[in-house]
Order: sequence, then C-alpha cells, then structure tokens
Amino acid sequence: MTATPRRSPATSPDPSDAQVAVRAALAGAAEVAAAFRRPVTRHAKAGLDFATDTDVAAERAVRTVLAAARPGDAVVGEELGASGGDVARRWFVDPLCGTLNFAAGVPAFGVNVALAERRDGVERVLAAAVADPLTGEVVWSDGTRTRVRGAAVDTDASPASVSRLVNVDVDNGGGAPALVADAGLRAAWAVRVASTSLALAWVAAGRQAAYVTGAVVDGSVHFLPGVALCEAAGCVVTDLDGGPVRGGRGIVAAADAATSRDVLARLRALGGTTPLS
Repeated sequence: MTATPRRSPATSPDPSDAQVAVRAALAGAAEVAAAFRRPVTRHAKAGLDFATDTDVAAERAVRTVLAAARPGDAVVGEELGASGGDVARRWFVDPLCGTLNFAAGVPAFGVNVALAERRDGVERVLAAAVADPLTGEVVWSDGTRTRVRGAAVDTDASPASVSRLVNVDVDNGGGAPALVADAGLRAAWAVRVASTSLALAWVAAGRQAAYVTGAVVDGSVHFLPGVALCEAAGCVVTDLDGGPVRGGRGIVAAADAATSRDVLARLRALGGTTPLS
C-alpha cells in the first residue's frame, strides 16, 4: 500500500509540540551538516566517549528553538544537562547521536528530540523527531502516528521487514552484542552495526527490520525519541525479555510481530532466562 503524501508541518504562530520537535531537530541538524568532515575538536568524557564542539553547537541550536516556542518546559540535554521549567513536561535532546561516526567522517548520525509529559505518575511521549543531518530528512511523531518528512511532503511511516536488516548496538551490553556472532541470526537476517540510534528511525520508516540494544529507554536522550517513533508507527517494541520496554531490560524494536518473535527467541537461546509470552 502506497503511503499517502501529507503536507509538512507548517510554520504558525502557535505551533504544535510535534512542529516544535521537527523545527528543533532540523536546527540541530543544520549545525551538524555544516561541520561534517571539517576539523574536529574533541572533549574527552569517560572511556572512549567524547563530545565535539559540534555536539554543543547543535544542542544550543535545539535549545534556542525550544526556548522560543516552549519557554516554560524543562530540557534535558546530552551535553548541557538539565534546565528548569515545568518538569512535568521535559524535552530530551541528543544533539549528535553517533559522535564517533561524525568525528571519523562516517555518515551515520542523527539529532534526537522528544517531549515527554508526566501525569498521575505515568510518562507519555507527546512528540518526537529524529533528523538525518546529511539527507535533511526527519522522522517525526505527534504521539499517535509517525511520519517521514522529505523535501516537500510528509508520508506515513510504514514499518516492514523486507530489507532483512537487523541493527545491533554493541556498545550497551545486555546480551545484544552476542547476536552479532550468532550464526543462526546471520543466516536469517543481514546484521548491521551502525553505532547510532538513528537506526531506530530507520525501523520506523521501514528501512530496517529491527534494532536491538541493551540500553534502557527510560529517561534516555539517546533512545527515547527513536523508541517513540517506532511505537507510534506500529512497530513491536519490547525489552530483551519480550516484556514492556519501559522499566525493562534493553530494547528490541521490530517492524512486525514475526520479526520480534524471531529476534527474542535468538536472544533467549543466547542466554536469556525469561520465557517469551
């Protein structure tokens, strides 16, 4: 079924949360695109991790958009930390997910933005956007469905497993890295390691069949935006044991139920202890 083109989010005096998320992600993406394959200044963190001047510049660009459109909301950023505002509404910002790729000149990185609201002890994502700085594309959601924004129009996201591509995050443990060495998985699926949560947007958009990581989604600037896109697109999203992803152990985002069952079964065979439901 062909996706129906839709008009891109329009500029208006009172933009929706989704429109703000798209604008913010694109503002950060513009900073990243302008700096790609130019000299990089690294600021060491823990282990092999580091930030660059571009990470910081991109986060400032995102925050500028958020401050103008939603001055009363709180912001949690990867590089600049948490700022005040209404903590019931928090924007999560990962200004450059895939910094090592960016610094090496490898074109696989994204800008992640999401708004979560907590009411009655339950946190719900109201908007999310993940931008690819090099293509200018944004995969975004208003919390009910996910769309892919191209140059002129938006199309509804359509998850699919036809690519046979399964992306595995090897940086966050949880049993996920063992999948890469699993001969059975490699016989059934084409395994990839992109080292950026932009891969979650690829699952939502139907370009990859699944994404697996040992990281948790709760409060994560890296994974909350992409997981929200997958959920709103109708993907099957669980933890590594097949249970609820929020409060769970790791993330398995699959295009459909059959893909989810297969990946979870292989995880269980590699050492999981919780039976599949």
